[in-house]
Amino acid sequence: MSSNNQYIEVFLKEQKLYLHEGDKLIEEFYISTAINGAGEKMHSECTPRGMHKIYEKTGYGCKPGTVFVARQPTGEIYNSELQKAYPERDWVLTRILQLTGEQEGINKGGEVDTLERMIYIHGSPDNVELGVPGSHGCIRMRNEDVIKLFDKIDVGTIIHIND
Repeated sequence: MSSNNQYIEVFLKEQKLYLHEGDKLIEEFYISTAINGAGEKMHSECTPRGMHKIYEKTGYGCKPGTVFVARQPTGEIYNSELQKAYPERDWVLTRILQLTGEQEGINKGGEVDTLERMIYIHGSPDNVELGVPGSHGCIRMRNEDVIKLFDKIDVGTIIHIND
């Protein structure tokens, strides 16, 4: 189910992501964005605002809980033993929707480039609290939710990230 009139809206204050098709709301999901709040600067660990697009989709067909490092599956499936063994990891699980900024000087180019910052929408461990900020800049979702979103949208889908 993909179509050119689909778009995503993210509201940082609400900690929600909405998938629209034209004027119709298709899905809504609780998310977790940056604990540091909104911001576009490199190394800020903030969630960038403005208009973005899906640049790349990674993880098609991977099992829920598949662990990714540098957008590559590690061969691991997330579990509590892995969490204990690697407590410092920022877990990127199941699917990755990589974002690219569309507004030069705001979220594209130079020190504000969303793509260079490697900002994603991705799955997270079940114990990660959603509905509150907690990430290092990315948009975290439940694994089953990111699979649902991944399957419904195409590369090039527009995303508006709002305060």
